[in-house]
Order: sequence, then C-alpha cells, then structure tokens
Amino acid sequence: MKQYDVIIVGAGPSGIFCAYELVRQRPEISVLMLEKGRRIEQRQCPKRKTKVCVGCKPCSITTGFAGAGAFSDGKLSLSPDVGGNLPEILGYETAMNLIQESDEIYLKFGADSSVYGVGKEKEIREIRRKAINANLKLVECPIRHLGTEEGYKIYSRLQEHLLSQGVEMKFGTMVENVLVEEGQAAGVVTKDGQQYEGKEIVFAVGREGADWFSHICGEHEIETKVGTVDIGVRVEVRDEVMDFLNQNLYEAKLVYHTPTFDDKVRTFCTNPSGEVAAEYYENGLAVVNGHAYKSSDLKTSNTNFALLVSKNFTKPFKTPIEYGKHIAQLSNMLCDGRILVQTFGDFRRGRRTTEERLCRNNLIPTLKDAVPGDLSLVFPHRIMVDIEEMIFALDKVTPGIASDETLLYGVEVKFYSNKVVVNQEFETNIRGLRAIGDGASVTRGLQQASANGLSVARSILKAL
Repeated sequence: MKQYDVIIVGAGPSGIFCAYELVRQRPEISVLMLEKGRRIEQRQCPKRKTKVCVGCKPCSITTGFAGAGAFSDGKLSLSPDVGGNLPEILGYETAMNLIQESDEIYLKFGADSSVYGVGKEKEIREIRRKAINANLKLVECPIRHLGTEEGYKIYSRLQEHLLSQGVEMKFGTMVENVLVEEGQAAGVVTKDGQQYEGKEIVFAVGREGADWFSHICGEHEIETKVGTVDIGVRVEVRDEVMDFLNQNLYEAKLVYHTPTFDDKVRTFCTNPSGEVAAEYYENGLAVVNGHAYKSSDLKTSNTNFALLVSKNFTKPFKTPIEYGKHIAQLSNMLCDGRILVQTFGDFRRGRRTTEERLCRNNLIPTLKDAVPGDLSLVFPHRIMVDIEEMIFALDKVTPGIASDETLLYGVEVKFYSNKVVVNQEFETNIRGLRAIGDGASVTRGLQQASANGLSVARSILKAL
C-alpha cells in the first residue's frame, strides 16, 4: 500500500491552497486529495436551466473541487477582521500577511484586480455616520469580487495546476473514518473500504462536511468546543434600495446588537444585481444562499444579502449543527423540501404570504421555486424579533429596506459551529491530524480559508 506524505480530505479552498503550497515548496512531495464530489468541470447544477432541483447526490453546488466556493459569489475579504479566527490563532500581522499571499495567488490565476471599499473615504464616512445614528457598527473591509462564473474559471485553473504538479486527486470518494494508532493519525478509510496511509492528515471538509466531521471528532475524542450558531434569512430588495452601499462598498458589513435581547445580528454575503439560490446538503436539506455574476448578461435588478443572528449557548447544549439543521428542516417541512419566502410586510404583521399577495408585489423573487409562507412557524420568537429590529435599523442607513415588499427567504444557516481545538500548527490533540477551514470553524469564508491552507502547509513541511 502506498504511503503518502500528506492526505487532504476535502477539495475546498483551504485544501486547495494547502496542496498548492506543499508542491510549490517541495515538488517531490506526495499529496493525495480525497473529495466526495466531482471534478470542477463535471459540476453542473440542472436547476440553473430547469429552475427545479432534481436532487443530485452529492449536490454539485456544495461538493466537488472548490467546494461551495465554486458557485459562490466569490467575494474575497482582504481584512483579518472578517471571515474567521486566524488572527486569534496566529496573530493579526501573520494573518494579514497570509491573506495578502493568498490574494496574490488568486490574482495569478485570473482574479479581477479591482478592489471595492478603498479610495472612497467621503462616501464611506457618510455610510459610517448613518450607521452610528442607527446604532450599527460598520466593519470596513476591502473586497475583491471574483463573481460566480469567474470564480469557477479561477478554480478550474487551480485544479489543472495542481494536477500538473503531481497532486493525486480522487473524486467521488467519501472518507468514512480516520485511522489512529497510539494517538497518531496514520491514514483514512473510505466508504468503499479502501485504506490510504499518510504521514500527515488534513481535514479540510468545509461547511458541507462540518456535521460529518463533528461525529469523527466525537468517535476519536478530538477536542472541540461548542461554536456559535449563525442562523437567519436572506433579504432581497431592488438594486435601487442598496445602490449607494453597493457602489461604494460592494458588501457593507454591518453589525447590530438588538435592543430587546442584545443579540448580535450581522449582514453577510451581499450580492448586488444577483440572485437568491438554494443549497442542498445531506438528506436533501435545503438552505438559502445568494450569488452574483460579473457578466452583465447574467445580472438581475435585485440585491440580496443575509441577516444572521449569532447565538452562543451554554452547557449542557453541545449540538449547534443539529440545532441549525432542525430549524432549516422545519422550513423544508412546510415547503416540501424547498425554500420559504415571505414579504417583510407579512412578516411583521404575523401573517402568511400568499401567492396572490406575492404576485402583486413590485419586487419579483429571483428564486423562482420559493414557496410563499410564514417564517413565524419556523423561527423562535427571539430570532423573529432580532430580524425585525435589524431591518428597521438598516432602513436608517439605506431607506427602503423596511418596505412591505422586501422579501425574506428562510432558512439561511452556516454550518461552521463544530469548533475544533487546534494549536498554532492547526494540529488537533491527535498527532499528525490537522483541521482547517470552515468545517473546523477556524474560518468563515473564502479568503481566510485559503490563507489557512497556506499556513498549515508550512507547518506540515516543518514536521515532515
């Protein structure tokens, strides 16, 4: 049986950049990437043409080379203040340097050189003034926007580059467990019974694999903490409502602590002229997300963004991923496995949105198979209040957000709450087993995940 120097489980951004740095520094190193999804050129979602999910297994939107990043909006946050915990683990300056290095790699493989959120101090000061007036905190973060279709091309080039450098990739390969011998990671076993031995094992499973990895952690007593649960809705408005923010920041990152419960609510993943989309996880779980394209031919007249309520629980609670899934499943139950949509007018009046009222709305939903419904049958009262108070606060910054016709899609939930305890080398309490990226709750986005990959590769090279 061949023994590899490094086995990487998962081919999302953190795994890709880990492999990239390993073979860049040491071309002779043997690297195996195992991915349950498909090669990037084989990742085709039929819903983009049919507008109806046909239940592909595994889902091509969330799995395959580049992970969920392949079909995401492709926003790279160029500040360590956004997108993960790298500054806490490595220090702020080191995290900043890694972000800059990973950004250079994206540029090398074709990313747009334009950066939003810089060079417009007058406009940003005005946005900040309005935010302060509404008790919102504006988190300033330069953004490089890849675009959904351009991001796909960039990751395609990265796939071919890694293959040309000798990285071995096995797609359609589901890892079932990790092999541990006397406290040392020794390899992995796949669902079809194949075993692969490795000196270093890296779990880079992304959000889609976070729940699966949490069970691996439980079985092998890998130390974890209960992470934050981020759950909420995706908001859709006309572009005109968000125009000033879109033009000057592209993605306005605003944080609010609600007056009633003092809960943290934040905006996330803004998609100007974009479309709302559904993502499908194991067992057909449907959650909402959003995309935006570079090409003018693919742009819409609407902007969408997420409102996420961050909840931290105390003992004895220890299943944050299951909690998020449970709420999403309630929505799926009401909508026959699809995404629920409600107007903000109906949301705050406590009534179900109907097809008839939705049809007379000026705002046309971009998610065509969303089902009109009532989010109060899905969310706990506390989260309902948090969302409403956040929307009224945002209305003071960009008037029109609190319009009756604003659309709320549910449920949006981020599965990165299995927080694996790692050291500065991203090694767990099992020697030779490292956990990185969103699936380990180390990062929360493309750029820090990519930077995380570079960092762990260098740690591995020192250990080999």
